[in-house]
Formats: sequence, structure tokens, C-alpha cells
Amino acid sequence: MEDTPSPLEQIRRQLALVVGENAAFDGWTGAAVEAAAAAEGIDPVQARLALPKDAAGLIDVYIRGVDRALEATFPPERIAAMKIRARIREMVWERLQIQAPAKEAVRRVVAILAMPQNLALATRTGWRSADLMWRLAGDTSTDFNHYTKRLTLSAVYGSTLLAWLGDDSPSASETAAFLDRRIDEVMQFERFKAQWSGSGERRLSLTRFLGRLRYPPR
Repeated sequence: MEDTPSPLEQIRRQLALVVGENAAFDGWTGAAVEAAAAAEGIDPVQARLALPKDAAGLIDVYIRGVDRALEATFPPERIAAMKIRARIREMVWERLQIQAPAKEAVRRVVAILAMPQNLALATRTGWRSADLMWRLAGDTSTDFNHYTKRLTLSAVYGSTLLAWLGDDSPSASETAAFLDRRIDEVMQFERFKAQWSGSGERRLSLTRFLGRLRYPPR
């Protein structure tokens, strides 16, 4: 059973997503923390103690908040009624819906995480989120598949996030179609792995495959 979070951790969790919503106006700064605390009725001094002072730290807290919200949205009984393709597709889509109130702030997240000093954080958070989605989907692999599934899903989610940030279509219909195409490619993964087990020219490059997922034609 999960340990009861400390008072500061409880505040951190309560403010995680709200900070993102305010970061759309105030940036990933202390001003966003204070605005979030005011919106939630939390002492600003406690809020400042609970949350990191730097943008990268605030972004990490926000992404953890998205992960927790996603997990709450997909309880075991909902997962059990879905096929594997639907599980992964709906989780990626739900992540976008959770972030919709903070879309402009998420746009800044992409720019901040692309900075050289934040590449380790970008890699860590991307892996963590992909791992969560696969675990929620019921994946229990521990071999090479464990890593390739998470690398592939990280690429799919990253490319879909970029498509969503640039999508002004009604109900993000262009992003939905884009995501469906990417998920179809993931579902072909077993066939691709069979080709990887070949030799010479028949062996498919994992790097090229992941690059196609992250930077596919629209």
C-alpha cells in the first residue's frame, strides 16, 4: 500500500496541474505558483516550500501531476474492457485532454525541455510517462520488449504532442487522425521485430523506425 504523502507532498500534488494552468499566463515561475496557491486556498508560503523554484522543477511536478490524473482516469475495470490498441490510443489522447487547460504553458514546456541542460529531464519524464501508460495497459514484459515498447510509445506521444500544439481544427480532429496513424504503426511492431531478427539488408533499423514515428509525414 502506498505511504501517506507528507503535508508538503500533498500540497505539491494539489497544485501540480493548477500551476500549469497559471503558467500559461505567468510562465513557469514563482508567480504561477502563487496564483495557483491563491486559486486553491493554500498559504503561499507553504506553496513556495512545497514546489521547486526553477522552471525545470515545476515542469517535472506538472508532468507527474498529468501522470497521476491519467492513472486515475484508467482504473483496472476500464482497462479490462478495452483491447490493447484502444488502451494505448485512449491513454495518449487522454493525456492531451488533461493538458488542454494549460496548452500554451505546455508549448513552453517543449521549448524548455529542448534546451541542452534539460535533455536529461526530458528523457526521464518521457520514459516515465511511457512506462506508466504501458503498465496501465497491462504490459508485464521484462526483456528487450520492455524497452522497445517504451521507446516507441515515447516517440509516438512526442510527435502527437507536437501535432496537437499546432492543431487548430475543431475538437483537434487533425491530431486524432494523426494519432490513429501512429498507433497503427505501433500495432505493426511485432512484424517489424521479426524483420529485425533477420540479417544484413533485411534487418530494420530501430533508430530509423523511431525517427519515423517522431517525425512522420502528416
